Amino acid sequence: MASPETGVLAARARALAVLRIRSTALAVALLPAAVAVVLLAGRATGHLGAGPGWDLARWIAGGLAVLSLLLAALVAVVVARARPALSPSVPISEKSAPDLYRLVRDLADRLEVPAPSAIALTPDCDSWLEDRTHRAHGPPRRGKGRADGERRVPEAPVLVIGSPFLWWMRVAELRALLAPVVAGTGPSAHPDIAAARRFIRGLDAAVAVSARARRPVRGLPLRFVGRVARLLLRAGREHATIMERAVAAAASERAQTVDYGLRIVAQEQVGLAYAGWDRLLTRVALPAWRMGRWPSRLDAGVVSALTELSRRDRLADGFASRLGERPACDLLEEPGAIDRAASLLAARLFHGGPAEPGPDWSPVGWNQYPEEVVDRKWRLEAARLHRVLDNLPATALPVAPPAPAAAPVQDPAPAAPPLSYARTAARTPGHHTAEHPPADEPPTGPLADEPAMGPVTTGRREEQPLAPAPGPTLARVIDRLTHDACAGDLVAARLGAEVEREEREEAARQSARGTSPQDAAIGVAWGDGMAEGGLPLFPLQPPRTGRELLADHVTAMVCCAAVDTAGATPGLDWLDGPALLVDGARRSDLGRPVLSLVDDGDAEPLRGWLTTIGVRPEKPVRLV
Repeated sequence: MASPETGVLAARARALAVLRIRSTALAVALLPAAVAVVLLAGRATGHLGAGPGWDLARWIAGGLAVLSLLLAALVAVVVARARPALSPSVPISEKSAPDLYRLVRDLADRLEVPAPSAIALTPDCDSWLEDRTHRAHGPPRRGKGRADGERRVPEAPVLVIGSPFLWWMRVAELRALLAPVVAGTGPSAHPDIAAARRFIRGLDAAVAVSARARRPVRGLPLRFVGRVARLLLRAGREHATIMERAVAAAASERAQTVDYGLRIVAQEQVGLAYAGWDRLLTRVALPAWRMGRWPSRLDAGVVSALTELSRRDRLADGFASRLGERPACDLLEEPGAIDRAASLLAARLFHGGPAEPGPDWSPVGWNQYPEEVVDRKWRLEAARLHRVLDNLPATALPVAPPAPAAAPVQDPAPAAPPLSYARTAARTPGHHTAEHPPADEPPTGPLADEPAMGPVTTGRREEQPLAPAPGPTLARVIDRLTHDACAGDLVAARLGAEVEREEREEAARQSARGTSPQDAAIGVAWGDGMAEGGLPLFPLQPPRTGRELLADHVTAMVCCAAVDTAGATPGLDWLDGPALLVDGARRSDLGRPVLSLVDDGDAEPLRGWLTTIGVRPEKPVRLV
């Protein structure tokens, strides 16, 4: 386009097309009333006949007019009262970020457009303008110095900035990145464009209201409203799409004069920030969220993740050298508090956690992450794996080869007992003790008095010493997956059912808490365009398959054994999440041996790996 004004004119033309659709719908609703008025006026003036047929026509027209007016009023009321959906964000007051507000206002002055009315942060790698002028989105605003009858000036939209940008980008890069976004306030202030946007957003909110109607009394009229709103949306979809494209083109054209060269560098940083943010959420934050912990400094973790990515990836080489410049988060008065609020909102959006911290939903710092998240995650998964193995049917292991003839045995031992886990309930997370006796000492406690598993020979109880029940060892897991061809599929299926049951219970607990009052208390307005009970809005990963769950749980069991018997330690990798550290170095070669055991039943690669590290699989591990 030749100039920004050209784009605004094109957007205005499409906005008028959208408003014509609204006018056409209103005319169709008023048409029966107009016909009824003509018939009644003709009867009163004597220009139309007075026979029975005319009287019947007047009654029919009058009934249709009343019905159409009632339905039109119903649609208008629902569209007007429905709250348009808002993007979940953390509001930033001018008091908490005066430098950021000053930067945005200076940018608006350079672009010769109205400054945004407010600023908010969202846990996403994107930035946009959002209209929040609906009366349901905040307290009523009183006009300052506006006389009666004077036309109210439309309020500027809110600038929503992705929180990872503030921590990763430098101040100059953030200004260049926000230039085309802030330039969009100019077209947004046009009355026709603003009216068309309000009409589309109202229809979208009305569709959401009708979709949530469950009771029959309200459901029937709201379903009618939903049908009408969808019809109008389909009619104006193309015009609204082209209008938004024209607005974006006009804003981009206006921003060409502001830091154009630096905008190219900033766009490269956007792609890098998105990659680091995605890895941080899926690999680092998600395991903590599943355990009821939420990292309280996610945005600060982006810097560490992207610095690590720059170190590993030669394509990103050189990006970390920018860290010596002033970061954009310095524009905030209390970046730690804002990072904490954005991290809590990210957990709510991407995982569906509670709106406020609590006993079962507590923050965790990066320094405590290895011990409080990684180690606990491994031991919880190991406990779940043993709990599933406890409930499996018994299967017999191969009988050991006979002893040599040179060493006869007068009282040979019976065949190997069935490998069963039915008597190991004391090792589940709710009953297991934190300490284990050494291997050369006899066990004490309840397990010492339990009978040995497998068939018991009658009359020889006094002569045969009782073997203690097998503890939660890695050797038990390896033996079961190696010697039983069907164990892998059965364990994978039961692990999937167990995880699904736990997720359903957690979802039921969250639903019982009642999240809407909490959201209102912290100032998060969702709007009618967001279905209630639909959290998480953006699930990070699809549900894991049974085989993936089995591989994760076996890996956790191996890591527990390495920590307890080989001196390894849990660690945090900024790009891959939980990591096993041996002698201070990360071991990333565990995945292939575990998959060989899970998929093929071949334990030799894993046994070789354990021997290299010095892990003793026959030693019991400590569960949570």
